[in-house]
Amino acid sequence: MKEKKNNKKVILYTIIMLLLSVGICFLVNPIFRQLNFGLDLQGGFEVLYQVKSVDGKKVTKDMVTNTYKTIQRRIDSLGVSEPSIVVEGDDKIRIQLAGVTNSDEARSMLKQAANLTFRDTNDNLLMDASVLRSGGAKVSTDSSGRPAVALSIKDKDKFYDVTKKVSGMKDNRIVIWLDYEEGSSFQTEQYMCGTANSNCLSVASVSQGFASDVIIQGNFTEEEVNNLVDLINSGSLPTKLEEISSKTVGAQFGDQSLEKTFTAGVISVLVIMVFMICIYRFAGLISSFGLLIYTILTFGVYWLIGGVLTLPGIAAVVIGIGMAVDANVITYSRIRDELYKGTKLDMAFQLGNKNSFWTIFDSNFTTLIVAIILFIFGESSVKGFATLLMISIFVTMFVMVFILRHILKLFITTGWFRDKTSLFIGAKKERIPDISKKGKSNYQPFTKLEFARKRNVFYTLTIILAVISIISLATQGLRLGIDFKGGSSITVTSDKEVTEKDFRTDLKELGLKVENIDELTGGVISAKVEETLSQKKTKQVENYFNEKYEASTEIGVVSDIVKKELIKNAIISLLIAGVAIGLYISMRFTFTYAVGALVALFHDVFMMVGLFSIFRLEVTSIFIAAILAIVGYSINDTIVTFDRIRENLDKKYHGKLKNKEQYIELVNESLRETFGRSLITTITTLIPVVILILFGSHDILNFNIALLFGLVLGVYSSLFIASQLWLDLDYHHSKKEKKKPKKEVKEDEEILIKGINA
Repeated sequence: MKEKKNNKKVILYTIIMLLLSVGICFLVNPIFRQLNFGLDLQGGFEVLYQVKSVDGKKVTKDMVTNTYKTIQRRIDSLGVSEPSIVVEGDDKIRIQLAGVTNSDEARSMLKQAANLTFRDTNDNLLMDASVLRSGGAKVSTDSSGRPAVALSIKDKDKFYDVTKKVSGMKDNRIVIWLDYEEGSSFQTEQYMCGTANSNCLSVASVSQGFASDVIIQGNFTEEEVNNLVDLINSGSLPTKLEEISSKTVGAQFGDQSLEKTFTAGVISVLVIMVFMICIYRFAGLISSFGLLIYTILTFGVYWLIGGVLTLPGIAAVVIGIGMAVDANVITYSRIRDELYKGTKLDMAFQLGNKNSFWTIFDSNFTTLIVAIILFIFGESSVKGFATLLMISIFVTMFVMVFILRHILKLFITTGWFRDKTSLFIGAKKERIPDISKKGKSNYQPFTKLEFARKRNVFYTLTIILAVISIISLATQGLRLGIDFKGGSSITVTSDKEVTEKDFRTDLKELGLKVENIDELTGGVISAKVEETLSQKKTKQVENYFNEKYEASTEIGVVSDIVKKELIKNAIISLLIAGVAIGLYISMRFTFTYAVGALVALFHDVFMMVGLFSIFRLEVTSIFIAAILAIVGYSINDTIVTFDRIRENLDKKYHGKLKNKEQYIELVNESLRETFGRSLITTITTLIPVVILILFGSHDILNFNIALLFGLVLGVYSSLFIASQLWLDLDYHHSKKEKKKPKKEVKEDEEILIKGINA
C-alpha cells in the first residue's frame, strides 16, 4: 500500500516538473525576443568619440559630463528607442544606436557642436555663447529665495551693449536658443519655450543694460533650473568630438546573427540535457529542469535590469551553462561517492550536498572575481559579457544549489528510489557494498591513471609546447585585428557568390590596401584594410557592395588611440585578476596551493596566445574576454581538485604527510576521484562551444575557438600542472620546516623572592 502511495507521489511530482518545463520552454522565446539587442544582433551604428577642448587645455570631468548630456539630447531627437551612451575612461564617450540605418545622419547630428544663441523675439541674432564663460551657468536663487540661473559673463562690453539696446525695445525680451534652426520662430514656440520638445530654452525681460554677471529668474522649479543650467553649459562648452572608432552593422546582418545564435543555443541546451540524462538518469532529468529555470531566470534578470544583449553576452550564458551543470556534477559525484561507501540514499544525499557546497562556492566565487574585473576594465560588449557572467553565477548558486536540492529531496523522501539508485542517479548496484553483511567498498575509479608519479613527463610536454609557442610568437607574432592595430574591417553578406578574388579586386577598385581576407560560411566574406575609413569612404563602400551584390555590409573603424587603451586595460585586468585569485586561494587554502593555481593560469593564458599565433587566428578585443573567461573557468576546475586534495589530506593523513610517496598517493587518489567530474564538466561546456562554432555567428567564431582551446588547456593544467606543482612545492616546504634547528628551551631558573624561598 505504501509502495503504491510512493509511486503516485513520484508520478505526480514528475508530471508537475514536466508541465513546468513545457511552460518554461514556451516562455523562453518571448522573453528572449523582448531583450534589448546590441548592434551585432539587430544592426545599427556605434561610434567612440574622444572629447577634446577647442583651446588645447585639459578636458575636465564637467566638460565630459555636459558633452554627454548634449549628445543625449541630440539622440532623443533621432528617435532611437534604446540608445546606449557610456563615458569610458576620462575623456571618451561610446554611443550605440541599435536599429539606426542612416549612419551619416546620426554622425552629423552627434558631432555638431551645441550652438547657444541669444535672439530677440523676432528671431534676430543678438549674440552667441562667446559672451559667456565656459560652463558659466550655475544654479542660484533670486532675491526671494526661489531657484534661478546665474550667468557668468566673459565679454561684458558686448553683453552691456546688447542688453542696453534690448531694454529700449518695445518688446524688451531676450530669447535663449540651443541649436536654433532656420525657420524656427519664437512666435510659434513661445508657449513651448523651456519644455523638452523645444530648442527655445528660456525668455527673459531686460529692463536695463548689464555689464556684470546676471541672474535669469522666473517661476522655475529646482528641476527646471538644473536642466536649464546643463543645457546652457552644453551650448557654451569649448569642446569638440574626435571620432576614434566606429562600426556599422546592416539590419539583415544582425538578424542573421540573432537567428543563428539563438538556434545554436537551443541545440546546445537540448544536447546537454540528453547527455545529463544518459549519465545521471532521473537526477539528470531534474538537472535538465534546473537548466531550463537557469536559462529563463538569467535572461529574465538581464531583461529587468535593461541590459543590452550582444553576441559576447550569449557566449557568457554558454560559460554560465557549463558552470551551472558543473554545480550539479560536483553534487551528484559526491552523492555517488557516498553510495559507493555503502551509505543509504537519503544519508548519501545529505552528505553529498554538505561536502559539495564549499567546492561549488569557491569555484564560483573565483569566477565572480574575474567577472567583476572584466566589468570594471572592459568596454562596451565586454561589459555586457561580464554582467551576464555575474548574473549566471548568482542564478547558478540559487537554482542549481538551492532549488534543485529541494526538488531532489522531495523525490528522495518518497522512499521510492531507496533501492533504485541506478535509476535515480546512475550509481551501479554492483559497486555499492552491503554494510549489513560487513561488505566494503572496492570501487576505485581510474586506478591505472598516474597523475603524480609521471609529473616530469607532463612538465616536459608543457615546456615543449611553450618553446613552440615562443618560437611562433618570435617569428610570426600574433595576427592582430583592427582593435589592436587600427584600420578598418569590412564584412559583406550576400546571397550572390562573392569569391576571395572578386572581393580583393573590389577593394582594390575602391582604393583600399588589403591586409587579409577570410571566406566564411553562409555567403559571408570579411577583409581587414589598413586605412581608417572616413565617413564619406564608409558610405561609398556600403553603396558599392549594395549595388554590385545586393549585400548588407558591416564596417568597423578603429584608430590608434583605441589600440593603446585596449592593450593597457588587458594587462591591468590580467594582473589584478591574478593577484585577487592568488589572495583568495591563499586565504581559503595555503600559499603553495595559490602558487600552483597561478602558474596553471599563466600556462593557460600563454598557451592560448601561443595557439592563436601558431594557427594564425585573429586577436580582437573580445579575445581578452575569452582569456579572462577561461581564467575564471580554469580556476573553477583547479579549485575542485584542490578541495579534494585538502579534504583527503585532513581525513586520511590528519593534515600531515611523512614522505614524498604519501604526497604522490594523495594527489593520485584525489585526482582519480575528481577525474570523472572534470571529464563530464568539460564535455558539457564544450558542447555549446562546438555547436556555436558550427552553427553560430561568425562574429564570435574566434571567441569560441579561444574558449575551445581554453577549456582543453584548463582541464589539462588542473589535472597535470596545478596539483603536481603543489606536490613539489609543499613537499620542499615541509622538508625545510623539518630542517629548521629547534630553539633550545632553557630550564626555568628559580627566582629568589624574599620571604618565600630565600
